[in-house]
Amino acid sequence: MNTQIAKSIAVAVNNELSVNDIQNLLEKPKNLDLGDLAFPCFTLAKKLRKSPNSIASDIKNNLSCDLILEVQVVGGYVNLFYHQPTITHQVLSQIVKEKNLYGTQQESKGNVVLDFSSPNIAKPFSMGHLRSTVIGNALANITKKNGYQAIRINHLGDWGTQFGKLIVAYRKWGDQKTIEAAPIEELLKIYVKFHEEAELDDTLNEQARTAFKALEEGDEEALALWQWFRDASLEEFKSIYQLLGINFDSFAGEAYYNDKMPAIVKELEEKGLLVQSDGAYVVEIANMPPCLITKTDGATLYATRDLAAAFYRKQQYDPEKIFYVVGSEQSLHFKQLFKVIEKMGYDWAKDLQHVPFGMILKEGKKMSTRKGKIVLLADVLKEAIATAKRNIEEKNPNLEDKENVAYQVGVGAVIFNDLKNDRLHDIEFSIEHMMNFEGETGPYIQYTYARISSLLEKANENSYEVSFEALGEQAWPVILLLEQFPKIISNAFEQADPSQIAKYALQLARQFNKYYAQNKVLVEDSQRTSRLAFCHCVAVVLKESLALLGIAAPKKM
Repeated sequence: MNTQIAKSIAVAVNNELSVNDIQNLLEKPKNLDLGDLAFPCFTLAKKLRKSPNSIASDIKNNLSCDLILEVQVVGGYVNLFYHQPTITHQVLSQIVKEKNLYGTQQESKGNVVLDFSSPNIAKPFSMGHLRSTVIGNALANITKKNGYQAIRINHLGDWGTQFGKLIVAYRKWGDQKTIEAAPIEELLKIYVKFHEEAELDDTLNEQARTAFKALEEGDEEALALWQWFRDASLEEFKSIYQLLGINFDSFAGEAYYNDKMPAIVKELEEKGLLVQSDGAYVVEIANMPPCLITKTDGATLYATRDLAAAFYRKQQYDPEKIFYVVGSEQSLHFKQLFKVIEKMGYDWAKDLQHVPFGMILKEGKKMSTRKGKIVLLADVLKEAIATAKRNIEEKNPNLEDKENVAYQVGVGAVIFNDLKNDRLHDIEFSIEHMMNFEGETGPYIQYTYARISSLLEKANENSYEVSFEALGEQAWPVILLLEQFPKIISNAFEQADPSQIAKYALQLARQFNKYYAQNKVLVEDSQRTSRLAFCHCVAVVLKESLALLGIAAPKKM
């Protein structure tokens, strides 16, 4: 639709700007009095050396488009008012025809790799891991909707000095049978104990460094312990992913790249980029601290493994883009990483993007595994499901498939509570907010979808006719939102921001509920099928919005 309007504007300005450029410049005014769409003329003013107002007047006089009813010139903008019956017919007809494919880019655009979730082995899956997991999964869904093949990689934290600490802790305080009975719980206990003891005895840290070096060099006992820790952790992680409904294409963690690092270090050396600094080797970067590649004892670091991983992914998947969905505190690390690849002479460094996000705080502070101050994600999900079940028992005790609906609503509440926030903002952990199913929540959107589904089931209509006159002006804000859905999906991908979909879904649900409160849909008259078509289209887009966020849409609640 915007393409058709952009083409008309391009003709009106003698193709001084491309259709694509015009589409990118089109804006949605904040106030409906300023039109349904606006085109700023400032870019053209520089090009044509004319005032924006003069160009806007020329466009108004020359524009010919049956989607536009009225054109106004205000302060260098061309404000466009849609021809509401035409737009309504086009939007609703398209959704009825395409169903859940509405807003999908059909053209295949290649691979996009997404590195997300990445919990640390032998540590519990806490609320601190939720953000990377659900933001990454939603971004993968949005990536696919935009026409790319999304490759989901869980870059497990299964290597590094923490394993030296864990091996030392196990040798000193571990008990095999106790750990086998409750692996993560017991491994956390001895990990926390290590840090408590290390504050009193610094030699423990040296022992841990020695143990990790032995692990890197292939010590059989150390490797056997590491494998045991990894397998036990992965089993527990997979149960969480199953609850969240998330799948991965690869669980290749840091350890996977051990045999791929020497080639990277050698290439850095051959290209004259490695510099010795206090016995360690670094790559110097302008206006940044140097990037540490190997320690004084020769042990590798995050940067070395991430370099190896980036080169492996480039070779294996030839991606158009690689998203790293990792917390804001790692921003410097990724700036260094991308800069090192650029300094190595690879232009694909520009295709690497860090997707940072704020932390989940508890009482204003970061949750700490070292100090045992964490909230387990599994506990939160179970509590959310139980809360949803209690609500169902109170409000709809005869509901079919109560267990499954409670699961969908509870898990949906936790996911949506995260994704509705701007990802760069920190979030204060509050079980009360998460369990509140009223207001700006996932269950509110799910309930709106279920309400429409129930209405459509009662109507039992198989074919839909579309007429704006049948709907009335109260439907127009909803039609406008439905028309914007493809653009919202595109923006969410371009800005790597799933919160745009979450906020959009809330807005659509609110506007529909306003309409529904003032209009009877099932009245038997000549306009009934148009009203049902309208409701059907809202249901399609709400369900697809939730699906993009990784949330189910039950038909009954």
